[in-house]
Amino acid sequence: MGNLSAHFDRSEFACLCGCAFDTVDTQLLEVLEGVRQHFGAPVTILSGCRCPKHNYDVGGSEKSQHKKGRAADFVVNEHLPIEVQNYLKITYPDSLGIGSYTGFTHVDARTRGGARWNG
Repeated sequence: MGNLSAHFDRSEFACLCGCAFDTVDTQLLEVLEGVRQHFGAPVTILSGCRCPKHNYDVGGSEKSQHKKGRAADFVVNEHLPIEVQNYLKITYPDSLGIGSYTGFTHVDARTRGGARWNG
């Protein structure tokens, strides 16, 4: 189905400014495929890769993993973000960056330890 993995296409992760930055980390893809499999529902990427300018324009952190193609903000069809966030926190207790927001979930495949925050 997708050209990056079973369910994801590169275009879903492309920087929204149109600059063509669309390099996606393989660990991030594995996590998102796991989310899709666990919930049995499509995952919609709201924000994936961000070039430095786009990241700045949307108020992203200077150290944002989006700028490295290692992060995604997403929703899972027919599931509340809190359900997804709880699943990720239980499945990856000591790794990944997991941001809990009311309307979406942020996950990143950071290289050092895990981080948790509420938006």
